[in-house]
Amino acid sequence: MKRRRGSPPEPGCLRAWAAESRALVDRWRAARCSGPGGAAAREVRQQRGAFEELLLKMRGLPAALPALPLELTVLYNSLLFTMGASDFAVKEEAEGICQGLLRVLEACGACGQDLSTEELWQKVLQEVTVEELQAPLHRLGALQAAWWLAASRLGSTAGLFRLLSNTEDSGRARCSKGENELLSLLKAWQVPAEEASLPLVQSAKDLKEILCTAAAFLQGLQELEAGNFPTALSLLQEAAGGFCSKRVLAQIYTCLGYCAQRMGKPQTALQHLKRALQVDFQCFPALSHVAAVYHELGETEAELQALALLYEALEKKPPAAASSSPHFLIRTELLVHTPILASLLRHRHPSEVKYLLAQRCLQDGRVADAVEHYLDFLSLLQEGLQQQVPLDGDSPLPRIPEVFLEAASALEQAGRHHDAITLCEEVISRTTDLIPRMLRVEERLQQLECPLPGAGLSQQKENLCCLAWRAAGYLHQGWAWATLGESKEAITQFSRCLGDLLRVQIYGTGVQPTENLLPEVEVLQKIRLLSLIGRGTQFLELGKHKEALLDFQHGLQISPGDPAAAPYLVQALWKLDCKQEAAAQWQKFSRSTPGEERQGRPVPLYLVSCLQRAAFPGHEALAGSIRDYLGTPNRDPAS
Repeated sequence: MKRRRGSPPEPGCLRAWAAESRALVDRWRAARCSGPGGAAAREVRQQRGAFEELLLKMRGLPAALPALPLELTVLYNSLLFTMGASDFAVKEEAEGICQGLLRVLEACGACGQDLSTEELWQKVLQEVTVEELQAPLHRLGALQAAWWLAASRLGSTAGLFRLLSNTEDSGRARCSKGENELLSLLKAWQVPAEEASLPLVQSAKDLKEILCTAAAFLQGLQELEAGNFPTALSLLQEAAGGFCSKRVLAQIYTCLGYCAQRMGKPQTALQHLKRALQVDFQCFPALSHVAAVYHELGETEAELQALALLYEALEKKPPAAASSSPHFLIRTELLVHTPILASLLRHRHPSEVKYLLAQRCLQDGRVADAVEHYLDFLSLLQEGLQQQVPLDGDSPLPRIPEVFLEAASALEQAGRHHDAITLCEEVISRTTDLIPRMLRVEERLQQLECPLPGAGLSQQKENLCCLAWRAAGYLHQGWAWATLGESKEAITQFSRCLGDLLRVQIYGTGVQPTENLLPEVEVLQKIRLLSLIGRGTQFLELGKHKEALLDFQHGLQISPGDPAAAPYLVQALWKLDCKQEAAAQWQKFSRSTPGEERQGRPVPLYLVSCLQRAAFPGHEALAGSIRDYLGTPNRDPAS
């Protein structure tokens, strides 16, 4: 390229700028080795301003080749402080690099105003051959790569290092079969030697190591998100052997643990996660993943221990982690920001962990522990929990009414029936005004209708959820009163539940199977069935066998062949002295195989105890009576 002889600065001015640059670097090197983190952070901001001021002085004159090595070095140091002063790489700040490249082209008598950043780099590296500019340009190229990595522009980064490799060597950097190209290009890049006359606040050698680690980490996360787990594992292992802080290393091991878990290797996952905790004991997301692995393995005791440790650690409210050491202005954590990483490293709120403890204990039948955890969680609600915990897709917290109903279920199973009734009343009272007087529901099509104009699908589903919670509150109250021996009060609550469900008009074929039912509709149908069974059992207790029979028949219309409702129907017929019909029905239901029963989605946790309560308790006694009636004492009546 043809050189343009610009108007170089006076030699004394150039020497003064170089001395000022060296003084700033020396000041930084002294500051980073002393003082608390806060003082170092202030020093970063001050140094950033000082280098920017120096750069403005130099750019006040036309670009000239004698001054460009110093100018590009000052730009490099200035941008290092720009990145070091922020929590992540700011893409807009990379414009400073483009201005530097344009100054290079200006000094060489060329123009690149209309070129993109990639095109600008290509023009400069292919056409500018001035030897004194090669090292400053390569360092600036590494800085550009840092910004592109921070923006997950891996292709642009690889293209830049192909140019850098071509500039250094006529042969393109090659990678062997199966080797990652970007990592091969980064490793093949020859770091320019640092010149004593142009000191740097962070060496290009250190920057290269950080770029390699960040590139491996980023690509590993991309492969993890894409489901390419073996490739992700290899790249994350490469990152774990790279140049990073203990905090980042713990994050990498956490990602390795998650990757191994997705590969079906839970024991390997546990090894990686435990390694993460050994590296950084405050890597709480790793402990959360440990609990998830134990849950997958079905090791409830170990899972609960992990959750208890996590809750205890979060409750201690340790001092905020000190900011990363400013020894390196560009660090791996500044370059790696992806949604999947944020999701994997999401810090649980203590109340979320408390809820998980309650939920797991209830699912495992540890009723006393479940009650304790649920009551602790509910007390946190009164402290403004809803404002503290974002109820996003990653949160384990269900909707608050469901938590109340789960707690009521735990209290019922613990024999605290009056407390359960009180909690359910809270749910009922808070949802009463949220439910329209009438809802029209398409049974299978994902479209709901409501007289409210302009109401969307989400609002319709919300209405159904509120109705389900309110009805479930009455359902739990009914079973609680039944356990207390108050059959009349139990019938009242079951009837209120059924009355609430009359608000819903369900349109559909009513045929099996149920896979295409709206989840909300299926829950409502299950609540209706359980209420009919509950009310029918209480009619039986009061000797009202005809009323009981009608409820059980209605229940079987909702769910034909239901294993809970069918024997109750037989019992009601038997008590009405319709023994021949009872025996026929028994034989019919007994011939049904489990595969013929209605298989729907798992019911919500707050309904599990109601399902257990609805199970027919006198199966053997009723079967014996029917055998005696049929004169088949040694055979099943169905045979």
